[in-house]
Amino acid sequence: MTQRHFTFDDLRIILREAAGLEDDVLGDDALDAAFEDLGLESLALLETGSRIEREYGITLDDSSLTGSKTPRALLEIVNGELATAAA
Repeated sequence: MTQRHFTFDDLRIILREAAGLEDDVLGDDALDAAFEDLGLESLALLETGSRIEREYGITLDDSSLTGSKTPRALLEIVNGELATAAA
C-alpha cells in the first residue's frame, strides 16, 4: 500500500472548505500558530477532522484532534495515522 503524506497545503485546502479560513490567515507563518489565534473554533476543528478522515481513510481520535493546538501538531497526528494505516 502506498503511504500518502498529509502536507500543510492539504490542510490549508481543508481549512478553507471546512472552516472558511482565508488565504491571508493561512500563510506559512500559520504552521505554528494556535488554532484559536487563527480564528478556528473547536466545532470547525472537528469538521476539519471529519473531512480528513473521509478523504484519507483514517480515523482520528476526537481528543487527539481537539488537543492539537497548532496546524503542525495536527499534521503530525494525521501523518502518524497514515503511517500506521500503511503498515
